[in-house]
Amino acid sequence: MALQFNLPHLIIIFLIVRLANAAQWPPGPGYYPSTRFRSMSFYQGYRNLWGPGHQNVDNNGITIWLDRNSGSGFKSVKAFRSGYFGASIKLQPGYTAGVITAFYLSNNEAHPGYHDEVDIEFLGTTFGKPYTLQTNVYVRGSGDGRIIGREMKFHLWFDPTQNFHHYAILWSPKEIIFFVDDVPIRRYPRKSVATFPLRPMWVYGSIWDASSWATEDGKYKADYRYQPFVGKFTNFKASGCSAYSPPWCHPVSASPFRSGGLSRQQSKTMWWVQSHYMVYNYCEDNKRDHSLTPECWR
Repeated sequence: MALQFNLPHLIIIFLIVRLANAAQWPPGPGYYPSTRFRSMSFYQGYRNLWGPGHQNVDNNGITIWLDRNSGSGFKSVKAFRSGYFGASIKLQPGYTAGVITAFYLSNNEAHPGYHDEVDIEFLGTTFGKPYTLQTNVYVRGSGDGRIIGREMKFHLWFDPTQNFHHYAILWSPKEIIFFVDDVPIRRYPRKSVATFPLRPMWVYGSIWDASSWATEDGKYKADYRYQPFVGKFTNFKASGCSAYSPPWCHPVSASPFRSGGLSRQQSKTMWWVQSHYMVYNYCEDNKRDHSLTPECWR
């Protein structure tokens, strides 16, 4: 028997479908910081760091890959003490468990064992499951014998293997903001000198085997039957105060306000993303020692 719908029923169905679709994408942030910064080619700002035989520079971007022999990584020519750092990235589809594709700031080479780091990491996955985007902040590494990570993890509202999307870190003297396609997903404020990275850092990209922890705490490992695992980067943006800029260099902003911070609409959008797509927040993990993370205190 054929189903019959009258006009009120059709209107209700239309509204349900529309609301369901609207719930998939965050509201517009109202301000788009990536448009303020000029794109650069790979060679304008970066150089090979390791695995030169596992990378290919083409059309102003770079492709890096991991196989059973090696992964690969690159590093910015300059160190920065603040700035906006972004890249458009496309990830490998299929089975990628154990594989990390990363875009991050670090000064590990300058301060081994006692470094600062700000991470955007894509945690590989198994068939049919989404990538996890992990953001993290380290301050002075594990110099006191304890590695104090500040992880917030998200699933994305799109498939990051289908197209390039822009991922960025805004690092100013008073806050760190993570963006996905100009949508702020996390703001990390400076609460104290002890919990905020202030020393110059370089910008890195890499792909590597992290089977011991990357996918469901190491339950699923890298499977090299599916090699090579590929990460593609393009549309690089890096603008800010370098390590050698004069003291009066003014930090860039990711908001309509010269003083920084997020606008009301940006904050609303960030709250929406965290409500719908955040899957882990270290501040809400009762197993963590929050005496070491005062930014979690309320």
